[in-house]
Amino acid sequence: MTTVFTDESARIRILVVDDHTLFRRGLTALLQRDPQFEVVGDAGDAGLAQRRAQELQPDLILLDNHLPGVNGVDALPGLLEAVPGVRVLILTVSEDERDLAAALRGGACGYLLKTIEGDALSLAIRRVMRGESVVAEEMTGKLIAAYRGAAAAPAAPASRLDALSPREQDILRGIALGQGNKEIARSLGIAETTVKIHVQHILRKLDVSSRVQAAVMASEQGLV
Repeated sequence: MTTVFTDESARIRILVVDDHTLFRRGLTALLQRDPQFEVVGDAGDAGLAQRRAQELQPDLILLDNHLPGVNGVDALPGLLEAVPGVRVLILTVSEDERDLAAALRGGACGYLLKTIEGDALSLAIRRVMRGESVVAEEMTGKLIAAYRGAAAAPAAPASRLDALSPREQDILRGIALGQGNKEIARSLGIAETTVKIHVQHILRKLDVSSRVQAAVMASEQGLV
């Protein structure tokens, strides 16, 4: 399990996840200028990221939110399961407070924008490895507003389906209708492997062990 880094000389092993090859290469080159950072691998989508994380066991994952198929926020549970104790730092272009709130609720240690300077990114990585949380200055006001709004909103009946992203709800709807992964993938225009990853996340979030149980829950709560 990854521990809090207190030794400034300790190497920090990093996995870079972004769907743009040139950005991954540029970010890797930037990080490797720092002798404390070791980029152990990269990935262009959530499925490969989870496999690479399992294989490489990095200390920190730099994760883009806008990935093909499964976005970064939805990939968080799988990554955290693959590497217990890993730090995940979202690095994205999205300034949407909903993405920010979802990332922090999902277990990310920080949320940064791709406009960040190299020195500031290095500092943020070190802070995260010391056990701190970091949020881009541009997003601080939006974070406060998002949580103020959540606190002011009237309480609604809790539903496990609320934990699912819109895409996961679409896939669960297909499961409840008796569709297989291939059929769901065809109807949504995504890869079958992407559907498989989503199904894993759905079962975990709903705390059920089978598609049948998930389908029953979806039907009972009016999803279909």
